[in-house]
Amino acid sequence: MNQVERLTWLEQVMLDFYSERSVAPRLVETILYSVQAGGKRLRPLLFLELLEGFGLSLTQAHMQVAAALEMIHTGSLIHDDLPVMDDDDYRRGRLTSHKKFGEDMAILAGDSLFLDSYALVAMSELPSQVRVELIAELSQAAGTFGMVGGQVLDMQGEKRSLTLAELQDVHAHKTGKLLAYPFVAAGIIVGVEEHHKAVLREIGEWLGLAFQVRDDILDVTASFEELGKTPKKDLVAAKSTYPALLGLQEATAYLEMTLDKVVSGLAALEAQSSFQADKIREIVEGLRLDG
Repeated sequence: MNQVERLTWLEQVMLDFYSERSVAPRLVETILYSVQAGGKRLRPLLFLELLEGFGLSLTQAHMQVAAALEMIHTGSLIHDDLPVMDDDDYRRGRLTSHKKFGEDMAILAGDSLFLDSYALVAMSELPSQVRVELIAELSQAAGTFGMVGGQVLDMQGEKRSLTLAELQDVHAHKTGKLLAYPFVAAGIIVGVEEHHKAVLREIGEWLGLAFQVRDDILDVTASFEELGKTPKKDLVAAKSTYPALLGLQEATAYLEMTLDKVVSGLAALEAQSSFQADKIREIVEGLRLDG
């Protein structure tokens, strides 16, 4: 199955979930505005590629887990753009949810996407213990001990000079946990041994760090057209970023180092198991600034 087919199936799963019933049509309209705005779909694609790398044929249940992950990510973007957070008028090249529908509907759409994701995993035709583990891991990645906790650390770090260790801690939670989830979730579904699950988690955490370093660099080097959102937002907010802390050249070298860690982790996993990392490696290499 190629990437276009995967994305089409993923979109249909999310659309089907919200078309089954409609208590509040305006809420569904607001949700779908952001869900259907495009984006890289990096997290669900990683998850699906990982499953195929372990030799599984993709099923509707796998797509539901992938969709749940994308729904949480989309909900986080809606909330992140709010005036009380990062305050941006554009996301993925068009007006943010709160600029289109109002802050009240944007908040509720984000809330729905966070909560609906767990229902989607729970209704998937996977073994009950697998579903429990997937939901528990998703909560850890997205909630107080993951993305939301990291967002708080990020806000508290504004107008402060964080150390590299502090900055890494912010992004390990804000970005890293949700990017590690595809790796952990794939391991759960495949039923890999615990030491392989630990390797998968470590690979995902390195990738999460790499993604944030790359995002920080692009914030100061890319245009609105390239980003689909307002550039130099971190500079205006006086946030601690990798370019601000290390300088642009050193931040770029740091990005290369983190991506190299991901690649070496994938190679180690291939050597220890039947996993085939070619497709994942392509995604990772595409994150290099010259990729």
